[in-house]
Formats: sequence, structure tokens, C-alpha cells
Amino acid sequence: MLRYSNSKDSNRDNHDTTSSYFSPLFTSAADLQLRFLCPSDLDQVKELCKEWFPIQYPEAWYRDITSDPRFYSLAAVYQSKLVGLLIAEVKQSDAINKEDKGILDGRMYSNCTVGYILSLGVCSSFRRQGVASLLLDSFLNHVTQSENQTCKAIYLHVLTMNSAAIRFYEKHYFRLHSFLPYYYSVDGKCKDGFTYVLYINGGHPPWGLLYPFLETILKYSFIH
Repeated sequence: MLRYSNSKDSNRDNHDTTSSYFSPLFTSAADLQLRFLCPSDLDQVKELCKEWFPIQYPEAWYRDITSDPRFYSLAAVYQSKLVGLLIAEVKQSDAINKEDKGILDGRMYSNCTVGYILSLGVCSSFRRQGVASLLLDSFLNHVTQSENQTCKAIYLHVLTMNSAAIRFYEKHYFRLHSFLPYYYSVDGKCKDGFTYVLYINGGHPPWGLLYPFLETILKYSFIH
């Protein structure tokens, strides 16, 4: 198992609500461990996701993330209880959904892979203690290993109103890529989303020098 190393980074997931307090729970670096999910975690994972996220996940999704090895399903564990989760996968670039096809230039990266973060969440009493950073760093270490050099980008979706999650990902060098109108359904209402991307292993956006200017335009549109 991986051990927890203390950090002051705030933690957020791409769907969760904001937490504004700090609760020092760890007494030593050995208090928190990382491990992959297994089928026996299903009920606990379901309870946590219902508590954290406004998104309704189907039953099959829970079965898949706790048993299918194609998912990088990592848990932060404290005293035998799950206190944080990161669910991600690495897939072929041609499997990217149409709304995110512009992440990479298909002509240049036709045979590469990308990482997609489905969810990242932490129990409220463990937030702002670096737990989410630990989970994210573990996945980033995985996709930048020598055997994964074909992975050229990591991307995720986040609600436009989730400013805490946006700050967290930007602090970890993810950049705004695109605006997704009416992307989410939350409590029966359509909500807008963003796509955020982190380029790795030599990957880069297809529009070259224009990319920073497009990012600035998108941000300006939602601030003003």
C-alpha cells in the first residue's frame, strides 16, 4: 500500500460541493493508506458517492468500478474505512466522446491513449488535508511511467459552478479546454460543464499558439 504524505493542498472532486473547514485527523503518515477498490467495497462506495455527488450513477457503474480492471479505482483508507476515492480509466484516443474530440490532434496522436477522471471525492471531515492531491498524484504517476508514454493527456469534466474543484485542478496544472452547455442533469435540471485537460508525456493541444487565448476568452465569459 502507498502511504500518506502530509500536504496543504485543498481537495476537491469534479462533482462534489465545497468544504470550507479544516479538521486535522492524521496523527502520523501511516494513518492513511491507498489501495484499489474490490467488489466487497461496493456498498460503501455507493453510500459515499450518493453523499458526495449530485450525479445519479447506475448500479452497473458501481459494479464496474469495483471489479473491472480497466478502471483505475483508487481508495484512500483510514482505520479500515474509505475516506476518499478516485475513479479513472485509460483509453484509446479514438474512444473520446465527440464533445471532447478536440483535446488532441487526431492526425498526430492517432495511436495514443488518454486518461479520463470520472470522479474524485473525499469525506467532508478529511478535506483540505491533501487527500485528493494524494489520489490524483498516484494516478498521474501511473500514466507517466515509462510503459505509459503513449498516454498524452488527462481530462475530466466539472460543473461550471464548482469553483472549488476548478481551483483544485488548476493548482495541479489542468487547463480549461472547452465549455459544455447543459452537460449535466442535477436534480432534474440541466447544468453547464467545463472540460479540463492536463497534457503529459509530450502531448499538446491541436490549436498550438491559439490555445491560451481561447482559454482566456472562456474564463472571461463566465467571470463577467
